[in-house]
Amino acid sequence: MTTRLTQQFAFLQEIDKLKGILRATAINDGSRPENSGEHSWHIAMYAMVLADQAGSEVDITRVIKMLLIHDIVEIDAGDAPIHSQFDTADQDAKEQRAADRIFNLLPEDQSKEFRALWDEFEAAITPDAIFGKAIDRVQPLLLNLANDGSSWKQYDVRLAQIDSRIGEKVNKGAPWVWAYIREKIKPWFAARGLD
Repeated sequence: MTTRLTQQFAFLQEIDKLKGILRATAINDGSRPENSGEHSWHIAMYAMVLADQAGSEVDITRVIKMLLIHDIVEIDAGDAPIHSQFDTADQDAKEQRAADRIFNLLPEDQSKEFRALWDEFEAAITPDAIFGKAIDRVQPLLLNLANDGSSWKQYDVRLAQIDSRIGEKVNKGAPWVWAYIREKIKPWFAARGLD
């Protein structure tokens, strides 16, 4: 048991580093960037609150687990903002190495479980992962709307980019949520001639 606890606490101490990974999106009041630890907690809450928007085949408990661990790899790989330019293959390789290292800090049974959940989320083909990916994309939209589009301005984002890079995923996993959110963000882009 001592070895198991040592491994579990090593993992828990390591993931504290997620709080130091800054994201492109600012928090609601625009005063500072959100960190990845805050993001993971916030979207887990989104999933819990929006569970009624998931399909009947979605297991919200599994989705919450996925959302809590999905960005842990950013400790080693860093955040790759969706509207930035980066080498996708290189980022994927960094994230795979990070997943190997970080999840292997855990005892073998938990390492396998967490890694399987992370891989499932990344593949986004199961109902749980599809809904989780949708929720992961929703929260930054609302943060941007609340803080006058801070990262949209930074990356010169147009509504068409939102539709193609985000909307398709959200619509696939939570169509009513996407319809609602799109109506909320559309005026921001229209007012700036970015629609």
